[in-house]
Amino acid sequence: MLGSLTLYPTIWVGWLSLQRRIPTFGVNRFEGLGNYAFLATDPRFWKAAEVTVLFTLASVALELVGGVLAALALRGQRSGSRIALSFLLLAWALPSVVTAKLFEWLYHPSAGLVNVLLGGRSWNWLGDPALALPGLIVADVWRTMPFVALLCYARLLTIPPEVYEAARVDGAGRLATLRSITLPLLRSILLVALLFRTLDALRAFDLMYVLTGGGPANTTETLTVYAYRTLFQTLQLGFGAAIGVVIFALVMLVAAGYLRMLRREGLAA
Repeated sequence: MLGSLTLYPTIWVGWLSLQRRIPTFGVNRFEGLGNYAFLATDPRFWKAAEVTVLFTLASVALELVGGVLAALALRGQRSGSRIALSFLLLAWALPSVVTAKLFEWLYHPSAGLVNVLLGGRSWNWLGDPALALPGLIVADVWRTMPFVALLCYARLLTIPPEVYEAARVDGAGRLATLRSITLPLLRSILLVALLFRTLDALRAFDLMYVLTGGGPANTTETLTVYAYRTLFQTLQLGFGAAIGVVIFALVMLVAAGYLRMLRREGLAA
């Protein structure tokens, strides 16, 4: 069933990427690899690729660190852990568009809570080219870090307390225990979280589209936003399909690399 739902659209997009099709001007001809050749020299495409990589690396790294710290805090909490877990999962349960609108209010230059907490500054988080991408990364981390925290917390609950008791008897401190026991035991689940979050970040669209629309000056325009603008705003169907094929190839390449790592860990068939 999945094959029937994905095979035809995949083939159709691949075929469309080999054409120059602009319905507005009645253009419809076979282009071959012309769209891909143009992408290779398109500065806007390479800028979008750079933004995509920066967004993915920064958000996934912060999510992993924040997720591990949140999971450790939950595991060490003696009371109220269920309430804390509920609040933690609230951010993850919210739809992406709702999260985007929430941060749009938080980032408001004059009335936003972020600027109020920063001493009443009037920083334009979504309109300043230097602040827009960091603002997007913070919003994405807030939304998806609970996913990583939940996975790590579930793994921490399966670690026998005797392991930590033995470490304390041997004189290991908190940092030594974290470095030599906790993180190695979390390695497998962190690889799984890394796989899912990297693939999601590479394909992220809704957050940046609602918050910035790819602006200002294309500083937050990722490959998915570029593909959307090309396909649905300028109706360059063939060129937009070529961008989509590149995104698909990039995601598959990254997924293959992670799956190889998971096989080495014995977590994938």
